[in-house]
Order: sequence, then structure tokens, then C-alpha cells
Amino acid sequence: MADVSANLGVANVTASQSRLFTTDGRSLKTALAAAQVRAKRRALLLVLPLLLFLVISFVMPIAQMLLRSVHNDAFSANMPVLSAWFNENPNSAPDEAAYAALVSDLRHARADKTAGLIGTRVNYDLAGSRSLFTAAARKAEGLKPPYREAVIDLSADWGDSALWQAMRSASSAYTTSFFLAALDLTRDTNGKVVRVEEGRRIYVSHFVKTFTFSAVITAICLLLAYPVAHMLATLPLGKSNLLMILVLLPFWTSLLVRTTSWMVLLQEQGVVNNALVASGVVDPTNRLAMMYNQTGTVIAMVHILLPFMILPLYAVMRPIKPHYTRAARSLGASSWTAFRQVYLPQTLPGIGAGTLLVFILAVGYYITPALVGGASGQMISNFIAYHMQGSLNWSMAAALAAILLAAVLLLYWLYDRLIGIDNIKLG
Repeated sequence: MADVSANLGVANVTASQSRLFTTDGRSLKTALAAAQVRAKRRALLLVLPLLLFLVISFVMPIAQMLLRSVHNDAFSANMPVLSAWFNENPNSAPDEAAYAALVSDLRHARADKTAGLIGTRVNYDLAGSRSLFTAAARKAEGLKPPYREAVIDLSADWGDSALWQAMRSASSAYTTSFFLAALDLTRDTNGKVVRVEEGRRIYVSHFVKTFTFSAVITAICLLLAYPVAHMLATLPLGKSNLLMILVLLPFWTSLLVRTTSWMVLLQEQGVVNNALVASGVVDPTNRLAMMYNQTGTVIAMVHILLPFMILPLYAVMRPIKPHYTRAARSLGASSWTAFRQVYLPQTLPGIGAGTLLVFILAVGYYITPALVGGASGQMISNFIAYHMQGSLNWSMAAALAAILLAAVLLLYWLYDRLIGIDNIKLG
């Protein structure tokens, strides 16, 4: 009966609104709806600059990266005749027509000065191919039929089935070859996906090393940050604010300066080794190797990422009342039991926030591992930087970055499923 009365009341209000009019003669209901539309429009206009900024500076670069990881038209755009032959003969071995198409495209590449670009694209799939294309392009004008024999006379490698398989793979602007290479996979002469030779399997092991390093660094940061955050949270506010300056001080110093400072401290003739030798802990002829290895990477990154663990923990610990643990102690609980069952559960949101923040930051670091870690301390981010700046194989860098992004999102999803992202608190 109450529900019926409520529905009748809403209907009466709506009907009364429809019978009321504004000073300009419009229905009150229509005027209210128009006012709501204007308010929503103004709110959208207020956030539109921020939305456009995020789309331009964040969404579009990620989308471009993902596209570049599967799109590379350096070969297909500059070798159109041979690419057309591959499309028309998907399973055929190269015949005279294929070699004729190759010669025709090489002549145009010579004129357009794109032979190096074409060779570079094939070189991504088959090392050592770039010189074949540049050399053949220079001599393409003098080649006469039969083109098969003429081209193979230039180099016997032109008859290699692996080279033709690489060109077939590159003849499509869209390809999965970069993702296969990022997972230490390739295609054999029959097009079947197989693992690369053992000596060339580098990326999967570095993915494993990256996540292992990140997990170890996160665990060490948690063990070091928890007592520090607890001390800051339990001290009087004046003293804790003074000590908090020491936690925030690294943010006022350049990351490069902090990293190079660790290089000075950790080298064999550095401050740490000299202090250990002077104290008699380490033999002068057997100094500790803490630079250009995994040890140096872990030490430097723990120092850099430690504040990102302390701050979320402190923000959660500060509001916790000390009366809870005192009440547990008064009821007969030991110090360890009171901590484990009363205090620790209340800090889990801060632990989750700090762990997730430090782990994601550690996964993407590359400056510190590059300077301190050397060859054995590098992570997958260093390979991404190399392909972006050194080899200029942006498609490979994009594929590695896409796999890294997918792995982080997967871990984020698992964290949400197991613990719950809503339980995270940053303050």
C-alpha cells in the first residue's frame, strides 16, 4: 500500500510539473531538463581540455606503439611487384617470374634510394640481409634474363629458401614476426613457428629476470619500509614531519645523480669497499664486486624506490589508533599476536598500494640497470631502449613494450581478483 502511495505521489509531482510554466511560457519540466543538459555540457567543457591532453599524450602514443608492433610496410611499400607475386603464389617456390619481380623492384629501389630501407626490414628477420639488397640494387640495371641465374650469380644467398621465407613474411605490411622474435620464436622455411637457436634466446630470459628482479626489489623495499613507516606513524607529529623530510629528500635530487652516486659508492675502489677493507672485514686483494652486476642493480633500485613504499604505508598507519593493540594486549594477546591479528590487517591497504606501485615502477626502469647493472644486471627495458635508440628497430621495441604492458596488466588483474583493487589506499 505504501508503494502504491509513493508511486501516486511521484505521478502527482510529475503531473504538477507538467502543468507549471516558467515566465517565458515554457513547461517547467522542459525547462528543468534543458537546465540539466546545459549543466552537463558545461561540465564536459570543463574536463574536455584534460581529456584531450590525456588522449593526445597518453592514449594515442600507446595506440601508435601497439600498431607499430604489428605494422611495418618498409618492404611491401617499396617492393610492390614481388609482394604481389607472394600474394598470388602463397605456397610456391620462387620461379623465374619471382626473380623478374625482384629485379624490377630492385631497379626502382635503386632509383628511389630505398634499397637500404628494404634490406633493413628483411634484416630484422634474417641477419646479414641488408648488404644483399644494397649490392643487388646497384647492379640491377645490368641484369638480363634469365633473371634467376643472373641474380644468383650476384650472390648464392639469393637462392637460399630462408631468405625467400623472410621476404615472404615481410611482404605483408601487417605481421606477427616481431612478436614471435620478442618471444624467441621464428618461422622455418615451411612457415612453421619454431624456437630460435639456443644462443639467440635472449628475450624470454630477460622477461623472467625483469619480473624476478622487480619482485625481489619490491620485497626488500617492503621489509625496509614497514618499520620506518611504523616509526614515523607512531612518533609525535612534529618529529615525524621532520623525519619525513629525509624520506622526501631523494625526490629533490636528480635520478641520474643518485644513480651515479651509487656507482661511486659500490665500485671496487669505492667508499663501501674501502670502508670494509679498513675495518678488516674484506681482504684488500678480494674486494666485493658490487658494480656492473645484479647486486648493484638491486641495491641502487631499492634506494630509489624505497620512498614509494614508505609513503603509502605511512598514510595508512598514521590514522590507526594505538588503543587497538593495547586492548589486545590487555586481553592476553602477546605482542606478536596483537601485531599479526590486529595491527597488520589494518595496514594491508597500504601494503597493497606500495607493493603495486614499487613493482610497476621497477618493471619499467632502465636508466639505473643500464648504468649500474652492466650486462648481467640489465632488464627488458634496456632492450626496448636499445631498439629505440640503437638499432632503430621500433617495431621490435614496440612488440617488447606491448608484451611487457600485457604482462603488467595481467598481474594487475590477478591482484584485483585475489586481493581486490578497492582495498588499496594511498592515503
